[in-house]
This record gives sequence, structure tokens and C-alpha cells, in this order.
Amino acid sequence: MFRLQGSRVLAVDMTGDAVKAKNGSMVAYDGQMSFKRLTGGGEGLRGMVTRRLTGEQMTVMEVRGQGTCWFADRASEINLVRLSGEKLYVESSNLLVTEAGLRTGTTFTGLRGASQGNGLFTTTVEGHGQVAVMSDGPAVVLRVSPQYPLVVDPGAYIAHQGNVRQSFQSGVTFRTFLGEGGGEAFQIRFEGDGLVYVQPSERNTIAGDL
Repeated sequence: MFRLQGSRVLAVDMTGDAVKAKNGSMVAYDGQMSFKRLTGGGEGLRGMVTRRLTGEQMTVMEVRGQGTCWFADRASEINLVRLSGEKLYVESSNLLVTEAGLRTGTTFTGLRGASQGNGLFTTTVEGHGQVAVMSDGPAVVLRVSPQYPLVVDPGAYIAHQGNVRQSFQSGVTFRTFLGEGGGEAFQIRFEGDGLVYVQPSERNTIAGDL
């Protein structure tokens, strides 16, 4: 259903089914397609209220039809993740397309909140199906194990999955070394057993450099 054309364009073949996509990310389609804007990140009224309270922003459209639809967003690299019943935690700004049957929501992430500084919550995707996640440059998938915890700069974090505990600790970022830090810096620490997706560039964050 999902296939990459190059590394920056996602093609989705549909036979009457639907996907949920970042609003405005459709770049072309053939066949017969319908587009509908969804409220609350595709979670309805309850999701809209929850996202307003938590500060997580995600504007989503439903695309349904027969044919092929192509998606892209600002020439970002696209990474495919297949879920088999587990939950993916992902920054809402990095979420491009999900299969319609996957459930999305918000979850509490800890003391310092989401890596973009949007509050104490991040977006979750759960169920069986594929997810297309964006990154600034080719994403790297890093393993977390009980013997080897992982520490990530908030600006490089995209998503994680598995039996992983997330916490925030004070530390040093590359911006601190470059003299661009404005105060105390924070990092995300992952412990347990799972995968963490990071991008090879740092977005500007609040939680990463306070």
C-alpha cells in the first residue's frame, strides 16, 4: 500500500480504502480521490479538546479513493514504519501519513515535555499498519537495550517504539559548545528495550535548550 518513490515522495495505492495524512501534503494523484479535513488530529471532538489542552498540534485530512496518491512535505526524507499491534510515539510535526485503521492519540512524556517544547505530551500511533514519518535528512534507527540506554538531543529526536522508558536529564548540546545556548540544556534518556528514530540535524527547540 505504501511505497517510496525516491526518498522524499510517498506513493499510496488505494482500492476504495483511506489514509490519514498531514493537511496539505498531497502533491499529485490519479484515479478518483476525495479529501476531507479531520478535526482533532483525526480523533474527533475529544481529540480536538485533548490536543488544545496538551498543546499538541496536528492538522489531518482523510484521503479516500481508487488510484494512487503521492505525498511529500518540504522535501523532507520519508521513513516507513510498520506496526504490528505496538505503539509508536512520534512528534506530530514529523507524522506524514498513517493507514486509516491506525489509532492516534496523545500521551504524557515527562517533566520537560515534548521535544519541540509544545507541552508535556506527544502523539501516539497504535495498531496494525504502516506509518510514514518525516525527518530532516535520512533518519537513523538506534537500538535501546537494558544494557545500553540511549541519550538523544531533543532537536534530533523523531520517534520511538517498544518497551522504552523516557526521561529528561540536564546535559550539554552541540549548540552549547557553539556558544548558541541560552541557559541550561536538556537531553532525552531512553531505557528499556526498543527503537529510537533520530534525524541528522537539530530543529530549534525549547525543551532542548532552556
